[in-house]
Amino acid sequence: MITNTFIDNAKVMAKGQITIPKDIRDILGISSGDRVTFVVENGNVQLINSAVYAMQMLQSQMTGEAENTGLTSDEAVMNLVKDVRAESED
Repeated sequence: MITNTFIDNAKVMAKGQITIPKDIRDILGISSGDRVTFVVENGNVQLINSAVYAMQMLQSQMTGEAENTGLTSDEAVMNLVKDVRAESED
């Protein structure tokens, strides 16, 4: 059975700092200078690449917006793009 679970650990230093293990950084696509988001739910913590988390939140907020505006086909989207381009040329 293949699972999507990976376990590693790190020591908490005096100022509450930890070093994220390299294998975890690689899995999350985190490198030096990147930001991370901590999500705490029911005593559990998720560590997420902040850029990925922001995109997930945006996608969640935008769910259903295309249907609300009538953009339900590729043709409708292409027409909108043409309209916007035409307006920017004016």
